[in-house]
Amino acid sequence: MMQERWLPEEDQARVGMYTLLARLLAAPADQVQLEELANLDLGSNPTGEVAVALSMLKLAAQQARVSEVDDEFHTLFIGIGRGELVPFGSWYQTGYLMERPLSELRQDLVRFGFEREPGNPDPEDHVAFLCEVMALMVNSREIPETAQQQFFKAHMASWMPAFFRDLEGCDAACFYKAVGRLGTVFLALERSYQDTNER
Repeated sequence: MMQERWLPEEDQARVGMYTLLARLLAAPADQVQLEELANLDLGSNPTGEVAVALSMLKLAAQQARVSEVDDEFHTLFIGIGRGELVPFGSWYQTGYLMERPLSELRQDLVRFGFEREPGNPDPEDHVAFLCEVMALMVNSREIPETAQQQFFKAHMASWMPAFFRDLEGCDAACFYKAVGRLGTVFLALERSYQDTNER
């Protein structure tokens, strides 16, 4: 079992953001999640792009209904045959599912001791799974920061920003447009953080 470590405030925030994105993209937000988001404490005057994006998500949650969010999730990510968006790294990088990027990802997941839950039919390059993995890596005592940076660059930075931009701009999105915006600004910040810490 991977040991958690004491985290500085900045890393706690990163874990929180990755975990939030993973939850919102793994399944439709339920009533409890929507209420949590609707009651986010952002302070009296949130500043910075991530804070503004969280404010947008809070407002979207306040206006959302569970049934509508469920319908939107299925339209966007599941659909009949496939949804408006395909939330898999292999698709974004090659135009096909189950291609070489997934094979390379699986090798790294084995190396770090990660595996998808039994019964989960989605390949491991699903956006939610990768956000969850990244949260666990940041929170781990056993995975060095250099390995985190390599994993992010190899399996997330190459396609995930495009996915979040597509989600943000998708006509079928309403609540998830705010999720797309949050993902866009957070990944830009994360890429900057990774680049800074690589030097």
